[in-house]
Amino acid sequence: MKVDTHQHYWRYASEDFPWISDAMPALQRDCAPDDVRSAMRVAGVDAVVAVQARSCADETDYLLSLAQKHPQIAGVVGWTDLCDASVQETLQRYADQPLLKGFRHILQDEPHLPDLVRNPNFNFGVTALQKQGLVYDVLVFDRQISSLVDFCARHDDHWLVLDHLGKPCIRDWNTKTEVPGRWLASIKALASMPHVMCKLSGLVTETDWAAGNGLMSQDTRIMLECFDRALELFGPNRILFGSDWPVCQLAAPYDAVQGVAQRWANNRLTAQEQNAFWSGNAVRCYDLKLPTA
Repeated sequence: MKVDTHQHYWRYASEDFPWISDAMPALQRDCAPDDVRSAMRVAGVDAVVAVQARSCADETDYLLSLAQKHPQIAGVVGWTDLCDASVQETLQRYADQPLLKGFRHILQDEPHLPDLVRNPNFNFGVTALQKQGLVYDVLVFDRQISSLVDFCARHDDHWLVLDHLGKPCIRDWNTKTEVPGRWLASIKALASMPHVMCKLSGLVTETDWAAGNGLMSQDTRIMLECFDRALELFGPNRILFGSDWPVCQLAAPYDAVQGVAQRWANNRLTAQEQNAFWSGNAVRCYDLKLPTA
């Protein structure tokens, strides 16, 4: 079994997606589970985790409604305002939704991120969701991770998942000498925490995709280097596969993204470790009930 732990779905409306710029016409359209189903089938991917892409109140319900209609969606990572005074009541409203597995906030876009992660209300919200056995996905750029270390250490009641390997800036990897060391030091700090997992996902859009050159060989080399470091630091039982579809299509199609991960896994992981990477770790982290073959 293979699980893709990071896909997004939406009905596109520009006001709901301020992060989708005019430089991203491939994303300025509706993106539904059926649009990627054939590519998943070819890649041998059996199940997915749908992850929030909008920061609005109805995002969680929208993704859960899709999960009811599409059995390949084994879990949902939704959105709610974790600073809201009624956050516990909101979480309780979802207590009878077994497909809800966690929440995420787009931390990378916060203008005052250190203030947010020190905010008592935000921390209360994260504590509350962890106490209900829900995962919190952490989405930040590598340059922001240092401001998240204390936050991640504090919230150890349940899994935290670092999205996209902390978004190393691959486009600047060879031109700005501080980038590789900054990223490595940052994820070392998080990898030392046994309650943090890491998604090997989202790296293709950290390349210089806007130049229109596609996924270049040097980009793939750097991605594989990042995968290797993640394996060394997190170990084979705390890494997850994710495609970041449809966002990945800015730089590479689904088969190319999955293919890079497949070739890496074949060369670096034992059969047992591959089972963990492709599905076992996701099942354990997100408490997934996978569809039968």
